[in-house]
This record gives sequence, C-alpha cells and structure tokens, in this order.
Amino acid sequence: MTISFDAASVSHSRERLVRCQRFAARCGYFLWRMACNPLTAIGGGIVLVLCIVALFAPWIAPYHPLVQDLNNALTPPGAAHWFGTDEFGRDIFSRLVWGACITLYIVLLVSVTVGPLGLLLGVTAGYFGGKVDGVLMRVTDIFISFPSLVLALAFVAALGPGLEHVVIAITLTAWPPIARLARAETLSLRQADFISAVRLQGASPLRVLWKHIIPLCLPSVIIRITMNMAGIILTAAGLGFLGLGAQPPDPEWGAMIASGRTYMLECWWVVTVPGLAILINSLAFNFLGDGLRDLLDPRSE
Repeated sequence: MTISFDAASVSHSRERLVRCQRFAARCGYFLWRMACNPLTAIGGGIVLVLCIVALFAPWIAPYHPLVQDLNNALTPPGAAHWFGTDEFGRDIFSRLVWGACITLYIVLLVSVTVGPLGLLLGVTAGYFGGKVDGVLMRVTDIFISFPSLVLALAFVAALGPGLEHVVIAITLTAWPPIARLARAETLSLRQADFISAVRLQGASPLRVLWKHIIPLCLPSVIIRITMNMAGIILTAAGLGFLGLGAQPPDPEWGAMIASGRTYMLECWWVVTVPGLAILINSLAFNFLGDGLRDLLDPRSE
C-alpha cells in the first residue's frame, strides 16, 4: 500500500502547527507576566477559585443550601458547620458555595451583554461622528447622569424582582462608560494613516469598523469590563439586600446579609461571612483588572 502526501496539505498543517505554537507561547508569556505581579496573581487566583467553586458547587457543598434544620439554628462555626448556620439552621458554607453560582451567573451574563452593546455604540458614534455621534452621546450622557445603583433600582422596580431583571437593570446602567471609552479610542484611530489607506483601497465603513477599529478597541474594553465586575457584584448584592434581586430562599450573598442582619449583634457569622465573600471577590476583580491594564495597555509601559 502506498501513501501519497499532498504538498499543499502538509504546508497548511505546518503553518497551523506554527500558529498554535505561537499562540501557546503568547499565552504562556501572558500568564508569566501576570504571575510576576503579586496583586494580579492573587486576584486571578481568587477569580479562578470562584469559577471552580461555582462549577463544582454540588460536590463542594456538604449540605443542601435550602434544607432547614431548626434544631441547629444559629449554630456558631465549628467542625460540623465551618461557617455556622443561619436562623433556619441552614449551613452558611453551603449557601455561600451555591451563592457563588448566582454571583458568577450575574457577572458573566452582564459582561457578555454590556461589552458588545457599549462597544458597538461607542465605535459607531466615534467613527461616523456628526448627528449620529450627537444622538448616541446625548443618550449616553442621560444614563451617566444618574448614579448606577439608583438607576438600577428604578429599572428593577419597574421590571419586578428576579435575577433576569437584575441582569437587565445592571446592563442598562453599565454600558455608558464602555461606550464613551470605545468612542474615545475610535476618535484617536479614525484619522490614522493606516485607516486612511484602508479607505483608499475601497473598504466599506462596516469592514473598517469590524476588521480594524473594533480589534484595536477590544483590549481597553476588556480591561474596563474586568474592572466593572467589582461594581456588578456590589450592585447585585445591594439589590439582593433590598429584596429586589434573587428571592428567598435562594442563597444570594446580598440576600443572606439582609436575612441575617437581625441577628448580627449576637451571631456575627451570619452577616460577616457573606460580607467577606463580597469584599474579597470585588477586590479580586479590581486586582485582576489592574493587572490586565498593565499587560494589555501599551501606554502603561
């Protein structure tokens, strides 16, 4: 049996292998630079732990987060319950683990919706200018003029409590800063020589935006979204604390603080543990965002 080799296919395979090797080398160098910054490494490690806990919550949590045991209500931290129990005897550690799923769900869903929305509006306004820029930026100014938490409260009050409505409300309040950032980046790129050369070659505005402007704006937008994740966590926790987010008995961290505030003087662990979870994860996303800014923004070097 003879085996024939196609020179074109072999060459294509080699090129693909070389691209994969270069991509792996860049990823390794990127991770190495992140590890060189202690705060970035700590933030990335905490975010990684949060993702692992959320993914493997059914196997990590020792108890069911919703099952009540009134005989063990308000039990202090110990061997049986590492972080104690709440007023209904539910294990706080288990509820904290399952609450990571809710927090990560809100953060990821808001990030994947607010990023494309703000990027699209920002590059459109910056590239076309004129009346398009005026209309889009005036709408953006209206949203920015209100505090994000107050505006989110108004949207949730109009839509009704629930996780999906919280995601919609936070998305509607988080896109304006990203849009203004993308617009500023586009304004600096619009008159660049290589963009003028692309136009002279007959490229349409859509092709210029998609192939050249948006890829150059992505690093700044990713950095901004990462740093906004801390605010998303705090806003979601605030809405949950006010009873407008996840509804009882869902183990959302803000709702856990709200239900335990009555017992906080006698049973400190009921509100301290979820409060520390919100604080630590918010700081972790801030540290990670600072590290990504140092790595992805060439102007910081």
